[in-house]
Amino acid sequence: MGGPGRGRRSVSIVSIIAAVAVALVCGFAGGAAAQRAGRFAYVTNQGSDSLTVVDVDAMAVVGLVAIPGRPAGVAVSPDRSRVYVTAPEGKALYVVDAATRQVERRLAIGDGPLGLAVNPRSGDVLVADWYAHKLFVVDAGAIAVKAEVAVGKSPSGIAVTPDGRTIVTTDRDDNQVSIIDAATLERKAVVKVGERPFGVTIDAGGERAYTANVGSDDVSIVDLAGQRLAGSFKVGRRPYAVALADGRAFVTDQYGGTVSVVDIATGTRAALVGVGDHPEGIAVSRSGKEAFVACWFDNTLERIDVATLKVTGKVAVGDGPRAFGLFLSETD
Repeated sequence: MGGPGRGRRSVSIVSIIAAVAVALVCGFAGGAAAQRAGRFAYVTNQGSDSLTVVDVDAMAVVGLVAIPGRPAGVAVSPDRSRVYVTAPEGKALYVVDAATRQVERRLAIGDGPLGLAVNPRSGDVLVADWYAHKLFVVDAGAIAVKAEVAVGKSPSGIAVTPDGRTIVTTDRDDNQVSIIDAATLERKAVVKVGERPFGVTIDAGGERAYTANVGSDDVSIVDLAGQRLAGSFKVGRRPYAVALADGRAFVTDQYGGTVSVVDIATGTRAALVGVGDHPEGIAVSRSGKEAFVACWFDNTLERIDVATLKVTGKVAVGDGPRAFGLFLSETD
């Protein structure tokens, strides 16, 4: 489950209607003139080869960017001026201008670029290659690979500590994470986790990483300083990604059509939130008050109120949304 390119699915009528609506909106908006302060979600759609831009306050589609090659991974630059997208079947990294919502650059990279993150301090773009078993480091200015690091088999998710000093990759087919020094690009440690780790996130203090383990239906907790497994907790079937808010972990359960909400202190599941079919990417707003979930089979982005644990908004996006990465951008 969760490889770089999924089997093709037929595009739903809802997705077609959404695409037409976007074209009309963009036509009347007149391009970049309406830009761009606000809160946006950038949702990669593998089935329709596109990136949907959603205003998450209005829960409305405001842009659509063509991205060939089955786009999956997504990340936003620290200054919010660029959106980076991986295209596993196109073997490329795309750079999208956030103001114009146009593709600015395309970089041919690796054999199966999937996971994606940006170092919040250096701005380096980090790309996990599923088939080459490497982490590529891309210079954000030159848009060129400046280094590569050998990691485990089939790296998928990537996360970086807030201070930019440590990089973590989930090496799915080795059931482990690689811990990498961002300055030296030395792999400092390997920590075994649950089965088939996919998505990964790091807490605000940069102390612990949380991996969603597709094969063992749980989340592993990794102590980054101690370079050891610190614990785990059970969630729903086929967990894909993890987000953190209010002392809780929000985990997308692909096969359950749910988000498991787990109290991190006790490791107990406090609630189960029903969302669309096959939820995948998840991210929490800067305030920590909302979680946003991309639902692969229903072609929706859904908003959860973190306090009430209710779905408070839903919008149709493209076909087969993954939104794998930190896909939210919030500016004043």
